[in-house]
Amino acid sequence: MSSTPEIVRRYFALAGQADKEPYLALFADDAVVEDEGRTHRGIDEIRAWRSGTPLVSYEITDVEQTPAGTVVTATISGDFPGSPFAGLRFRFEEYDDTHIRRLRIAP
Repeated sequence: MSSTPEIVRRYFALAGQADKEPYLALFADDAVVEDEGRTHRGIDEIRAWRSGTPLVSYEITDVEQTPAGTVVTATISGDFPGSPFAGLRFRFEEYDDTHIRRLRIAP
């Protein structure tokens, strides 16, 4: 993951932590996250989405730079049906050095 953008590395470092505020600070105020077929727009909706998801651990299995952004493939494990789940893709489509603006999570 050494060639992976810092904001993406920070996402995975913070996503599995119990304190959600540093994780939420990664997102722009108008960020959009798509997960499990649902779209969450803005920090308030992203906060509500995260509060309803269990803590998981991430094992990164692939990182690919594409014209559409950075795609990270991971296996997630935690307290949820079907754990562990392999092949989940995190598509960081819009971001800069300080904020994520669009993230799509799907197999």
